[in-house]
Amino acid sequence: MGLLYGLCHDALTAGWPHNLPMNRSFALLTAAALLSGCQSFAPSAPDGTPPVEDPAVIAPKAQPQVYRSFSEETLFALLSAELAGQRNRFDIALGNYVQQANATQDAGVAERGFRIAEYLGAEQAALETSLLWAKNAPENIDAQRAAAVQLARAGRYDESMRFMESVLQRQGDTHFDFLALSAAETDPDTRAGLLQSFERLLQKYPDNGQLRFGKALLLQQDNRPQEALKLLQQQPAKERPVAAILLQARLLQSLERNEDALPLLEKGIKQYPDDKRLRLTYARLLVAVDRLDDAKGEFASLLQQFPNDDDLRFSLALVCLEAEAWKEAIVYLEELVERGSHAEAAHYNLARAYEELDDLPSALSEYALVGPGNDYLPAQARLSDLLFKQQRGEEAAEGLRRARETQPDYAIQLYLIESEAWAKQQDNQRAWQVIEQALEQFPDDLNLLYTRAMLAEKRDDLDRLEQDLRFILEREPDNAMALNALGYTLADRTTRYAEARELIEQAYQLNPSDPAILDSLGWVNYRQGNLDEAERLLRKAMKDFPDHEVAAHLGEVLWAQDKQKEARKVWRAALKQQPDSAILRSTLLRLTGAETL
Repeated sequence: MGLLYGLCHDALTAGWPHNLPMNRSFALLTAAALLSGCQSFAPSAPDGTPPVEDPAVIAPKAQPQVYRSFSEETLFALLSAELAGQRNRFDIALGNYVQQANATQDAGVAERGFRIAEYLGAEQAALETSLLWAKNAPENIDAQRAAAVQLARAGRYDESMRFMESVLQRQGDTHFDFLALSAAETDPDTRAGLLQSFERLLQKYPDNGQLRFGKALLLQQDNRPQEALKLLQQQPAKERPVAAILLQARLLQSLERNEDALPLLEKGIKQYPDDKRLRLTYARLLVAVDRLDDAKGEFASLLQQFPNDDDLRFSLALVCLEAEAWKEAIVYLEELVERGSHAEAAHYNLARAYEELDDLPSALSEYALVGPGNDYLPAQARLSDLLFKQQRGEEAAEGLRRARETQPDYAIQLYLIESEAWAKQQDNQRAWQVIEQALEQFPDDLNLLYTRAMLAEKRDDLDRLEQDLRFILEREPDNAMALNALGYTLADRTTRYAEARELIEQAYQLNPSDPAILDSLGWVNYRQGNLDEAERLLRKAMKDFPDHEVAAHLGEVLWAQDKQKEARKVWRAALKQQPDSAILRSTLLRLTGAETL
């Protein structure tokens, strides 16, 4: 008896993950069947007579419980499945349960198989067993709901809706929201069909809030926010669940009606004062409408309520930075560092705050502490920039060299940071040496080649520029940046205008809204004598991107059209914004004889 009882007990109580529940009725059924077999091994008396029951321990006889009969083959398969689960062989366990669910058509076996499949993420098995469970337990709301959800996951929305309606008829909680959300990535025809099903059910159950919410989700996905909003607003405010309030707020924001979303969320918070999602959405909306002090207070209140939520702590720190409350931001950021949460972002933003407080030693220290991740390269760039501004270029270069050794995955970007830093210092020779060193290590990297091409233009090495840019275009014929750079250089530095125009027009076809390309197209028209078209293009570029180089070009075109007064006005405004612009001053000197106006 000991061995078989041990197997029964182990199979039914051990080995499975704690979050995988066993169906109670099936567990009892299996235990009863197995333990009834165990009893046949009870020891006999020494003389071979059957054991005598002690009346003192005989319990009152209960009414017999009826269990479904299983064949020995089924019992063996199910016991094997449980033992397999105990030994982490979930594939065997699931396979046995799916097989026996089909063979026995038993609701308990099907449910157990479904729970295992759901735990393992086995979608096909979960669908198959949920349908068997629903079929053999037609009155079980959980079974009908499980089948509906699995059908929705499989994209079988019409069938899913039928099961959902079955749940609805039994007044159970449905998952119409999940059904609608799962349709987000489907084709428009499928969503349209599902929307019709929702409309049909809403006509039958007009007061069902879950149906209304699901339909509103579908309308939002179909880019019909006004209709979705109207549908949600039909529900009395007191009856709206949190999810409906949040969806309504998102719809209002998408329609740029933040002034209506704020009071909606405020009322929702009064109705559900402890709901974190509502309060967090409200706090973020306060940031969006630039009510930073109010947002700061709301985030602080949330953090007080949820002191272990470091996402809230980080959000509060960012709001403080946005509100220029530097010292307050530092407090929260230092807490994050101490807690080991959002550490890299915390160091980076601490450095930003210290910069604003003119505490450069602390800023440099914090930037240096930023490790690999999204903030690593911005931190290295800012650290380098600060050191160069303090005339500590060699120290910055050494730091970047060490960074390339310790973080080789970032080596290319670190080379580019150093080269750009030297170029900003007008040390083009040192910038060139850094890029050459980088290309020895990464000879085919297109970013490095593009940077060398731009440096070559400053060295008047147009052959090298063209060679590098054409190499890039061989690899990436639709690289609009390289097309524009080569086209502009040919228009500006050579007389190959037709070739330049062809390259720039290719770039324009790829990216017609890029002001830099518009500037180039305007400039090549000017070089070809098309002054009116050049003016039109350059005015558009200037409107979209009021840059000093575009201003230099537009002013020159206006000057060539005898519009000197307007040209001076354009240059004067640009010089006010960028007084050290080399291209502006050289243009002025060439056309007016003086570098200033």
